[in-house]
Amino acid sequence: MALLVHKYGGTSVGSIERINAVADRIIQTVQQGHQLVVVVSAMSGETNRLINLATQLDNRPSSRELDVLMTTGEQVTASLLSIALVSRGYSAISLIADQVGIKTSSHFGKARIQSVNSDILKEHIEHGRIVIAAGFQGRDEENNITTLGRGGTDTSAVAIAAAIGAEECLIFTDVEGVYTTDPRIEPKAKKLDSISFEEMIEFRQSWGKSAPEALGGVSG
Repeated sequence: MALLVHKYGGTSVGSIERINAVADRIIQTVQQGHQLVVVVSAMSGETNRLINLATQLDNRPSSRELDVLMTTGEQVTASLLSIALVSRGYSAISLIADQVGIKTSSHFGKARIQSVNSDILKEHIEHGRIVIAAGFQGRDEENNITTLGRGGTDTSAVAIAAAIGAEECLIFTDVEGVYTTDPRIEPKAKKLDSISFEEMIEFRQSWGKSAPEALGGVSG
């Protein structure tokens, strides 16, 4: 039995059909005897839709309120995936980042993770639950909701994996792997064969909004 973290990006959970497919993949992993925490992005296109709503009201919306708004996308995905698993007879629980205990800096739109309360996650895991965590978000020391920047669900997944001592973090999306920089911008970008949790957290947070998502395994 291994303790694993899976992360699913927006295209992977972009429709009810795809959420059902992810639920089936999760069940296959659990049936193999593994314990699992799943970190999810908003459904494909949802974050852009929310930003568009905000800019219809204000060309330069409050950065604090924009973070509150954008985090709802991941919450929707987490709850839908949990519903899909429960309907199949599996014990699952959706948690937003605040419930997971993800503490961040106070930079709205580009916050950095400072700590993760592993006790909360481990308690659910020990009770046999599949934890579905909303990525991309956290709380700062003033209790404000914050976001980690575009693609920040990758950061959430790796930080959670490091905090709970997961054996492996698998990040599922639609590119070939983790690169040294954005291959869409720099043609000489190199794909990495492996990277530790700690390096990935720092790497991802230093990339900022230009970072591509990654596909494949990230192990410590």
